[in-house]
Amino acid sequence: MTLKGKILKTVVKIYSRLSLSNRSPQKLQEITLRKLLISASQTDFGKRYDFNTILRSSNIIKAFQNKVPIFDYDAIYTNWWHRLLKGDKDVTWPGKIKIFALSSGTTGSSSKYIPISPQMQQSMGRASFKSICTFLDEINLPIDFYSSKILMLGGSTELKQVDDLLMGDLSGILTGDMPLWMNQLYEPSLKISRESDWDKKLDKVIKEAYKWNIGVITGVPAWVQILIERIIDYYKVSSIHDIWPNFKVYVHGGVSMEPYKTYFNKLLGNDIIYLESYLASEGFIAFQKSNTANGMSLVMGNGIFYEFIPFNSDNFSDEGVLLDRARALNLSEIKANEEYAIILSTNAGAWRYLIGDTVKFTDISKYEIIITGRIKHFLSLCGEHLSVGNMNDAISRINKEMNLDINEFTVFGELVNNYFCHTWWLGINEDVDNELLCGKLDAILRVLNDDYNTERGSALKEMKVNIIPNKLFYGWMKIQNKIGGANKFPRVLSNKQITSWLAFLELQNIKQV
Repeated sequence: MTLKGKILKTVVKIYSRLSLSNRSPQKLQEITLRKLLISASQTDFGKRYDFNTILRSSNIIKAFQNKVPIFDYDAIYTNWWHRLLKGDKDVTWPGKIKIFALSSGTTGSSSKYIPISPQMQQSMGRASFKSICTFLDEINLPIDFYSSKILMLGGSTELKQVDDLLMGDLSGILTGDMPLWMNQLYEPSLKISRESDWDKKLDKVIKEAYKWNIGVITGVPAWVQILIERIIDYYKVSSIHDIWPNFKVYVHGGVSMEPYKTYFNKLLGNDIIYLESYLASEGFIAFQKSNTANGMSLVMGNGIFYEFIPFNSDNFSDEGVLLDRARALNLSEIKANEEYAIILSTNAGAWRYLIGDTVKFTDISKYEIIITGRIKHFLSLCGEHLSVGNMNDAISRINKEMNLDINEFTVFGELVNNYFCHTWWLGINEDVDNELLCGKLDAILRVLNDDYNTERGSALKEMKVNIIPNKLFYGWMKIQNKIGGANKFPRVLSNKQITSWLAFLELQNIKQV
């Protein structure tokens, strides 16, 4: 083992121990909120909602919830964040925000401008480094592993400049902001990372791959899969381990790994350790501490105050719109295995911000969560309440039962002959009995979801399954300019996306069942 590897292993062990806190999560949450309120008390937002009065309250969490409304992106942008793009100072966070992360835009606005303050950059960097150190310390990998590097398959670090503002992909923002000593731990080089053309970036990574000693890969499953397949093909090897023998850990996020897991086990080998992280444009929210954990642990004391709204008909409409009567819960009020929409207040000036994700707590004592979907990514045409979590579970089971490799899929609802229908599109690169597959998928969904099972006997009369090559999903994303980085194919298509998707398939001479 090299001296560099020995030093890194020591740093991992020391940092993972020092980052532990003896304060309770509830206390850390209160301390975090207090710090956020103090910092932003003299901003326009802080004055509008009288943060100073909240700070003098005996229960600042309740006072904060009573005074400050809940915002989705459109509301906070229209009322506050649009001023940030004009260069206004002290709007929702002290000073001038100069960097904005452009979201992948799978729902709502086609492009969202999420403010990234210097404090948020520091928080994300700390959480990122802490996540790596924590799980490396937990899983106790072989000594040779510590001489390897991390391959970060993210977006371009080349940011677009508008006046004196910078905008771009979050992974590119964070990669470009890393200290020089941390850059030594990562590949590809800054020169390759700046490449904005995704195909050209992959070509450059592939040509350099044999020079690198990679131990960890981070990235969205779809793009990591494509990269690994192309490397194997380019070098005419049987396995990625012929190129990177120390590759042991794959850190994924942004989309459920379940539909990909069967194929990835074949592609990467059964010995790979899968670890999930929850890094959104609004903050680094959670990470999996070890491969035996059932969920990801919330990141505490790092510039984010969390709230949770039960994701049910009391709080949300059938279209996933937050109702006026909705009430948010704090960390001490949540229950295990119930679905919640997550709300963040952050050190980038997001306040009671509904980010659109839904989660479940798998372990209350450890505050471990799993992502279950999006508040507007579900199907409920007639009360079937079919969630993305149900869909991911069903595809995972189908893969195992029928020995398939369905990685990409999407679904939408439509009205057919005065009854409702779910139309599925499954990415499969082999011949499959459509009728058999449709029947099995329907049966699994009936078991997973009682509401779906009930409606399949009444208003939801039909279910259709279309089988297409996986490459068509990526082809559609390319013409949407949503290829690479943190982009992922929407599991439930909006009306606008349905039109675009069907038009694209028609050009490929693909007809809907």
